[in-house]
Amino acid sequence: MELSNKQITVIFKALCDENRVQIFRLLQGGERCACHLLEEMNLSQPTLSHHMKILCDSGLVVGRKEGKWMHYSVSEQGVQLALECLRELTAVSESGNDCCCGE
Repeated sequence: MELSNKQITVIFKALCDENRVQIFRLLQGGERCACHLLEEMNLSQPTLSHHMKILCDSGLVVGRKEGKWMHYSVSEQGVQLALECLRELTAVSESGNDCCCGE
């Protein structure tokens, strides 16, 4: 599967912020309510919402509403997509090494 540049950018954007990486690590232990993430991260609710939107838009995290709170968890499908993205970006092709300048 070939990912678009936009898909790749969205995935890496989600992981290029220290707070989002910390949130993702917290979610690796299982589903967490936003209220618990707020306590552990010591963030304001709008800041947490911003980070969660980016993580959810990337597909790495999914959310479900229960009452007035959102509960978040790691998306296994999103993780597999991110792994495929990294594999695709780091694959080195041996063909096409011909230099256009004749060297």
